Amino acid sequence: MLDINIIRNDIERVKQAIVNKNETTSLDSFQELDSRRKTLLIECDELRNKRNVTSKEISELRSKKKDASELIQEMKGVSDQIKQLEAEAKVLSDDLDSLLMRIPNIPSDDVPVGKDPTSNVIVKSWGDKKAFSFTPLPHWELGKELGILDFERAAKISGAGFTLYMGAGARLERALCNFMLDLHTQEHGYIEVLPPYLVNRTSMTGTGQLPKLEEDMYRIPEDDLFLIPTAEVPVTNIHANEILSNKDLPILYAAYTPCFRREAGSYGKDTRGMIRVHQFNKVELVKFVRPETSYDELESLLSVSEKVLQLLGLQYQVVKLCTGDLSFAAAKCYDIEVWSPGVNKFLEVSSCSNFEDFQARRSNIRFRDDEGNLRFVHTINGSGVALPRTMIAIIETYQREDGTVEIPEVLRPYMNGLDIIRSV
Repeated sequence: MLDINIIRNDIERVKQAIVNKNETTSLDSFQELDSRRKTLLIECDELRNKRNVTSKEISELRSKKKDASELIQEMKGVSDQIKQLEAEAKVLSDDLDSLLMRIPNIPSDDVPVGKDPTSNVIVKSWGDKKAFSFTPLPHWELGKELGILDFERAAKISGAGFTLYMGAGARLERALCNFMLDLHTQEHGYIEVLPPYLVNRTSMTGTGQLPKLEEDMYRIPEDDLFLIPTAEVPVTNIHANEILSNKDLPILYAAYTPCFRREAGSYGKDTRGMIRVHQFNKVELVKFVRPETSYDELESLLSVSEKVLQLLGLQYQVVKLCTGDLSFAAAKCYDIEVWSPGVNKFLEVSSCSNFEDFQARRSNIRFRDDEGNLRFVHTINGSGVALPRTMIAIIETYQREDGTVEIPEVLRPYMNGLDIIRSV
């Protein structure tokens, strides 16, 4: 949520941010709602002050055994008027809060302006495309031949958009999660967290998934709980409604979770294999930082996410997202895209975002600085990294002409010595 003073003082900037992000929220009613609410609150304060002053007069009259009935009757009317004004102000406040919840974050000044991904900017590349002496197969063919991925049985169990990992495939998935958690906790200083996979509406609203993206979420109506679309939601809300100490910042968390997304607006896209699925595993990185250091902390988070792919020996590129491709809550975002030889394109495996104080305001996460002032933290998160597209890249990059798949060396200690996946 934006600081309301930004909207009051520079509404044209906010309107332009809405346009640049391809959002449709209208601010036409903001000034009227805000002005009317302030007027009502002022009237309430004036009436309360009048009631307080008159109450003293009534007390003095009573102490002198004088008649105060006229003033008492007048104050009853004032009290009724205050209640009416408070009720009107509450309605206006609720309307204003609802509007504020639908206003996106303002993009950082260095985010390129553009309508869609064609305006994204490649800022760096790492590694070279692997040369094959044969035509590399896509992961859905390799996975079937090796008996490690079964899409047909997954569809029988759950429907389209799910994956069944078998044998060495299941072991490789688990190895990747353990490898990434060990890397981030032992070398990068993150604290491991295993959060709940179901969260309440307040948590989803705090990180910005609601109200905008509710149709993309899996919801349990009876309890109004949501399956998490990313560990960002429960981990960011660890410190909701808390005041953190300046000396404790930055706070760094790493969490493995499955993630659940309906992908309601994506039917027909990337339907082969497991490029776009409803359930997938991910190691998420979340940081709570001081505002002054947040963009340096974003670059640091990007670098540790890149480290995963470097150690796995996978070619990738880093893309700075334009305004039209930026998420509702983000001020700036880098996508990391890994090369998939069998699919023959780059696939996103991580989005590293700085939300500035947008999520912290919605979740009320503050810290007390060295001068004793209460301020909102900045939140940063990113995948470190997401599966199954990393799995896709490994299977397709490390495939061999005889149909086997080599295990990246860094994962072998997690595979109980298995270094080659062969057909069962």
